[in-house]
Amino acid sequence: LPLLLEATLLRLASGSHHPFYNGFYYNHLMNDKGNGQEEVDYFNGAKLVVETSKDPVYSSNGANVTLPCHYHYEPDMEAKPKIRIKWSKLRDDYTKEQDVLVAIGKTYMAFGDFQGRAHLRQVSRREASLVISDVRLQDDGKYRCEVIDGLEDESDVVDLQLQGIVFPYQPPRGQYKLNFHEAEQVCQEQGAILATFNQLFQAWSEGLDWCNAGWLADGTVQYPIRLPRKPCGGLHLAPGIRSYGPRHRHLHRFDAFCFSSGLRGEVFYLDHPAGMTLEEAKQSCQDAGAEIARVGQLYSAWKFLGLDRCNAGWLADGSVRYPITKPRANCGPAEPGVRSFGFPSKGRFGVFCYKER
Repeated sequence: LPLLLEATLLRLASGSHHPFYNGFYYNHLMNDKGNGQEEVDYFNGAKLVVETSKDPVYSSNGANVTLPCHYHYEPDMEAKPKIRIKWSKLRDDYTKEQDVLVAIGKTYMAFGDFQGRAHLRQVSRREASLVISDVRLQDDGKYRCEVIDGLEDESDVVDLQLQGIVFPYQPPRGQYKLNFHEAEQVCQEQGAILATFNQLFQAWSEGLDWCNAGWLADGTVQYPIRLPRKPCGGLHLAPGIRSYGPRHRHLHRFDAFCFSSGLRGEVFYLDHPAGMTLEEAKQSCQDAGAEIARVGQLYSAWKFLGLDRCNAGWLADGSVRYPITKPRANCGPAEPGVRSFGFPSKGRFGVFCYKER
């Protein structure tokens, strides 16, 4: 981009500019009286209307997605040739925004993790839709589409929801050993991220019941209960999400609720007549042109690909688990799920491997 235009776009995405700040900078229009006073053209006589999807837009990890946004005027009028457009990602509480993309006319600039992945789709008249390629787990959330024509500034919000699965996670050293930052790290190591409250609520509505408290992405600690019982908040409380509220991110320790989405590859099982140690299991996956699967990958394969295996196998974190979609005798409880043998220090098992497509 030319330096002047690049500087303008950067200015659009950052900093407050007095006296008319709404994310974009406007030059004052000097009058012709020669007295040094300034006057500004406030309104062009037509109302600017911005519309996005009222329903959530669904996607999955690694996919491409379009967040629709269109604008028009009431009464109808011709738009200026260089409408300003800004896309931002919102926090759940709307208190902070992350710059995604700003544009003037057909020239745009994407920011942060969206560089090289975000661009505008303007194939129809008065369209300002955002296209995100190679969707990542962190892209889940609410996005604001803001359109500026002169001093007219209107926006609307669209919700991008990744289809995924929430799973509770404890490290090998046991229950309630993770501060917030360690919880973030262990989820990433398992091919996942810390779940949001909305993701945990969705998992609860689909049947997740877990009596151990875990960190969420906003720094709160909560847990989902379908069947009220004494150790899980008491019998007198209705089913729901139990909350400890915000906790100290360094000092307090709990488990983690991780979120994983669709896979870009496949999970498969390898076995040996005598079983394998963890190190032998890792080598077997490498010999097959793959890597030992992570916990999040096993959950995703179970949830989205129907992986069903009544044989325990090693995973990358040193745990031993197996996925069941069709419960049957000698394969654990009567409900579908990913069964866990914990983190055995000894023993020989099969292994779940993961291979990119």
